[in-house]
Amino acid sequence: MAREGSAEDGASTMSRRVELLATVLLALATLVTAWSAFQSAKWSGVQAISFSAANAARTESSRASTEAGLQQTMDVTAFTSWVDAVASAERTGNDSGLTDDGGWEPVAGSQPAFLADRFRPEFVPAFEAWLDTAPFAAGSGVGTTPFAMADYQLAATQTADTLLVEAGQQSNKAIESNANSDRYVLMSIVFAIVLLFAGTSTKLGHQVARRGLLGAAVVVFVVATVVVLTFPKQF
Repeated sequence: MAREGSAEDGASTMSRRVELLATVLLALATLVTAWSAFQSAKWSGVQAISFSAANAARTESSRASTEAGLQQTMDVTAFTSWVDAVASAERTGNDSGLTDDGGWEPVAGSQPAFLADRFRPEFVPAFEAWLDTAPFAAGSGVGTTPFAMADYQLAATQTADTLLVEAGQQSNKAIESNANSDRYVLMSIVFAIVLLFAGTSTKLGHQVARRGLLGAAVVVFVVATVVVLTFPKQF
């Protein structure tokens, strides 16, 4: 009788230990599941914000690109008018401002000078750099224009390019955030399995089956927790 009582006490003690471990595991798994859900929600928020920022940057880039196109059209029109004015002055025998070395100097009161004074500030450096190449000299500057010069830079074009790069960066950030959110969702499912195993282990009557199922739950919990700790976090 003493041995039977001792065996029953041992089984009872083992059962209590299994239940205690299962209870602790259930609490920890619930905690980590909540953390995973929280992180998934945070990364989903970052994803939404990043996609919105990417769309806004693309919109602004398109607007800046359109502005640059309009400015370039204005510069081309102004330059074409200046060329026509120089040619007209040459045909009529007026002083067009052309110099012997193939350059050009403004002549006060002339139409070419009048038009050159009204070039957009961004166009002037390219125009002056083009004049430095002596474009009107014989055999010089054929096929070249100020728009081919490295000095022709439009701030609106640079802004459009910068915003386009920013849009790409924000899109990549959104994609990565979505991946992080999916990882945490997946781990929430894994921890749900831990909860299932741990909860079921307390209902089994067979001690070996109880310990085996609880052991599996512990292993899955430990591995999953280590994996979660390697994930990027948002606070």
